[in-house]
Amino acid sequence: MKNMKFEFQKIALASVLATFLFVSCEDKKVEPLTYDCTTVTPTYTADVKTIIDTNCATSGCHNSSSRADGRDYSTYSLVKRGASDNSFMGSMQHLSGYKSMPQGRSKLSDAQIQTISCWIQNGSPE
Repeated sequence: MKNMKFEFQKIALASVLATFLFVSCEDKKVEPLTYDCTTVTPTYTADVKTIIDTNCATSGCHNSSSRADGRDYSTYSLVKRGASDNSFMGSMQHLSGYKSMPQGRSKLSDAQIQTISCWIQNGSPE
């Protein structure tokens, strides 16, 4: 009986360790960075559209024809919908756990990322 109890404890300990190792190895996503946007009020038409059209809604990526990963950023409403997901900013900021965008190109400038982030934080005005 004493031997069975010891075996059970070994199995329980092994299970706990295996669970710990599995959880600690999972790809953790970092929350996208936010900015102080009290003095920055970008709109889609004036500020964001050019950044998206130049870097995202291009042939082979996220335009109406290509729709990479099922994402189309060719219109205001589609960009606004896509921006509601943390992966939108996490990818642009090249954060851990997200696919870095734009893929195969340089990261957007800090000013461009701040513009898009403030646009989202301010409710994504058109």
